[in-house]
Amino acid sequence: MKAIVKEKSGYGNVTLMDVQEPACDSGSVKIEIKYTGICGTDLHIYHDTYKSNPPVILGHEFSGIITEIGKNVQRFQIGDKVTALPSTAVTCGACEHCRTGNYMFCTKRKSLGSGVDGAFTKYVVVREDMVYKIPDHLSLEEAALTEPLACAVKAIEELTPIHVGDTVLLSGPGPIGLICLSLLVMKGCKVIVAGTNADASRLEIAKELGADVIVNVSEENLDEVINRETESKGVDVAVECAGAGPSVSSCLRALKKRGAYIQVGIVGKEISIDYDTILYKQLQLVASYAHSIETWDRVMNIWKQNKIRLQPIITHKLPLSQWKEAFEICEQKIGGKVLLSYDEK
Repeated sequence: MKAIVKEKSGYGNVTLMDVQEPACDSGSVKIEIKYTGICGTDLHIYHDTYKSNPPVILGHEFSGIITEIGKNVQRFQIGDKVTALPSTAVTCGACEHCRTGNYMFCTKRKSLGSGVDGAFTKYVVVREDMVYKIPDHLSLEEAALTEPLACAVKAIEELTPIHVGDTVLLSGPGPIGLICLSLLVMKGCKVIVAGTNADASRLEIAKELGADVIVNVSEENLDEVINRETESKGVDVAVECAGAGPSVSSCLRALKKRGAYIQVGIVGKEISIDYDTILYKQLQLVASYAHSIETWDRVMNIWKQNKIRLQPIITHKLPLSQWKEAFEICEQKIGGKVLLSYDEK
C-alpha cells in the first residue's frame, strides 16, 4: 500500500512510497482509513520543527471503517465507523501522567503519525482501547476532525473559566482556531477573530461560523478595534492559535487586567515579548497541549449531541497522491481543514 513517509530527519525528506500493510493482532483493530486531516504538526514535522521518529508514516487525524478485529476485541465489530485517539500508541501506563489520563506528558509516549506509523495511508492497526465509535449521524469527513476538536475542547473548556458574555480575542483562524471559534460561539461569547492578509479565506469562514468581529491586522489596527469593542477595558480572554510572535504580543496587549491568556498554537522557535505585561496586568497564562482522556470523553458527548457545526471548516479534499499540493494549500493558508483520502496512484 502507499503511504506518506518522513524518511529521515531534517527539512523535508517526506515522500509517497510503498509500505507493508500492517497486521492485526489479537487485541487490535484494523481500520481502513477514509479521511485524514493535515495538521499543523504534520507541517512542523516536514520542516523538522516537531519531534518525529523517522522513518514513519505521517498523519494522525483520521476516520475510517473497521475491516478486521483481533480475537480478544470485545467492543467493536467489522463495519463500525470509527476514529482513534492517536496520542497513546505507546505510553508507559504507570507514571503519574498516564494514571491520571494526562498521557501527553508521559516520557515514553509515542503518537501515531510522529512516533509510530500513522494514517496517511490505506490501513492502520491500533489497540482496542484507542478506538472510538462515531455516531451514525456524523459524516466520516467531520469524524476526521475528532482529534483537532479534542485539542480545541481542552483549550476552551478545561483550562480556564470562559463564560457567556465574555469578550474573547481569537488570534489565528487556522483549523484549530476555527474549531475553537465554534466552541466559543456555542458558549455565547463575543468573539473577535484576528488574522492577516494570508488568512483572508479563513476569515470568511470565521464570519460564517458566527464571529462577531473580523480583523485583518494587515489592514486594520487591532489595538484600536479592541479598544472600540471593549470600551478600552481589554478582552476577558485571548486565545492564541497562530503560533507567531506578533500574534502572541497582540494577545497580551489586548487583555484586560487580570485577564486570561491561552496558548494553543505551536511557535516552533524562540520569540521576544514584553514579559512585564504579564506582571503589570496580573494575567493568568495557561498552555493547551493536545488533550486528555477526560477531553476525549467530552468530545464523544459533543458528537452525540450533534450541536457543533464544523462542516464549513472542511474546504479541501484531495487524494493521497496529491499530498504535495495539499501540504502547500495548508502552508499558504488558502482554506480551512484539508483532508486526504487514499488512492492507488
